[in-house]
Amino acid sequence: MAAQPDARQIIAKIRDGRPATAEELGWFAQGLASGAVSDAQAGAFAMAVLLKGLGEEGRVALTRAMRDSGKTMVWHLEDPVVDKHSTGGIGDCVSLLLAPALACCGAAVPMISGRGLGHTGGTLDKLEAIPGFRTGLSEDQFRAQVAEIGCAIVAASAELAPADRRLYAIRDISGTVESIDLITASILSKKLAAGLEALVLDVKCGSGAFMASLDEAEALARALVATAQGAGCMTSALITDMSQPLATAAGNALEVIEVMETLTGTSVNSALWDLTADLGGEVLALAGLAADPADGAARIAEAMESGQAAECFGRMVAAQGGPADFVERWPDRLPSAPVVMEAPALEDGYVAAIDGRALGHAVAHLGGGRLRDGDRINPAVGLSDLAGIGEETGAGVPLAMVHATSIDAAQAAVRAVQAAYRVGAAMPEEPPLVLKRIG
Repeated sequence: MAAQPDARQIIAKIRDGRPATAEELGWFAQGLASGAVSDAQAGAFAMAVLLKGLGEEGRVALTRAMRDSGKTMVWHLEDPVVDKHSTGGIGDCVSLLLAPALACCGAAVPMISGRGLGHTGGTLDKLEAIPGFRTGLSEDQFRAQVAEIGCAIVAASAELAPADRRLYAIRDISGTVESIDLITASILSKKLAAGLEALVLDVKCGSGAFMASLDEAEALARALVATAQGAGCMTSALITDMSQPLATAAGNALEVIEVMETLTGTSVNSALWDLTADLGGEVLALAGLAADPADGAARIAEAMESGQAAECFGRMVAAQGGPADFVERWPDRLPSAPVVMEAPALEDGYVAAIDGRALGHAVAHLGGGRLRDGDRINPAVGLSDLAGIGEETGAGVPLAMVHATSIDAAQAAVRAVQAAYRVGAAMPEEPPLVLKRIG
């Protein structure tokens, strides 16, 4: 009879560069979920994986094991079940546009999203800027809403991928967040537990992303795509530019305003529109709802242009506790900050570069993000009217508008914005939105 796996032996194997078996990784994931694996053992495991890696087979096995450490959802719907995941950036509010647009194109979208992490904003925080919006639905409510409306955007329940919840907390305090194997297993275990048939990944690259270089972003994208496909989910990835904010706003209510302006045609942000269409086109093609990504992108664009996506978004908001008239009266329904101040450029020229991470931290220090676990978020604060790379500016011309709770907080944010922008004499070339496709 085979010996029972042992945490110390598994850690030692990975530490020594030997492959762990699927059975061993499965046992370890169950131990993370049940508490049989101690915090010290979990930290040692994470460090061994960071230093030596798991290899492709091991990465797939760990992802499956973490997926299966808790409840996995099975859907009995006529429409294919799809989702999108972004690795995080500044002004990235694509999910709010994409979920209803996909639903209008015949997909079922049970989108399980997260909160802000570090300098990046979170989809759940943005939606909770809408008064009354609930992200914590019961499974029955979640299933009923996806069946009726076609989409729901919710927080992960404690029953989905509990091994990831435990390991994620350990990684955060043990200096092992950067491991591609652990990032991949963390992202995909939750997505695959949701019972997806197709997934598109938006892997951000640049100053506002966790992966600053194209090589780093490509390594992560390839690991994610290979692992998801190895676990049985049709997946592709777009590596997209995050050398500047995607939207012209960064902050929860301010980004919802930009989403509503785009959905209703009041003032369309072309970068948001184009990336939403590109990502949606990918997943519609993967799910068999479009002939190819270009056909799918055209369908997503039509759903937004016709107003169908805005109508679907309004139904989702109402179903999750928000105002029933949100699409018609969103300017009156969203909170606003008491202090609005210009952040002027200090010299003449063109915007040559933007430190997106610094802008994200500026929003967090205004109260729009968490500086430590448990912090409350003020949905009204943030930055709007952000100047983009290549824009002409001049001394005294606003680079952004700061939305704050006090004059002191606004002045500190003005200084942070000015430090985050580099102005040059020559007009730089604006970077392309989509850098590479993987899949």
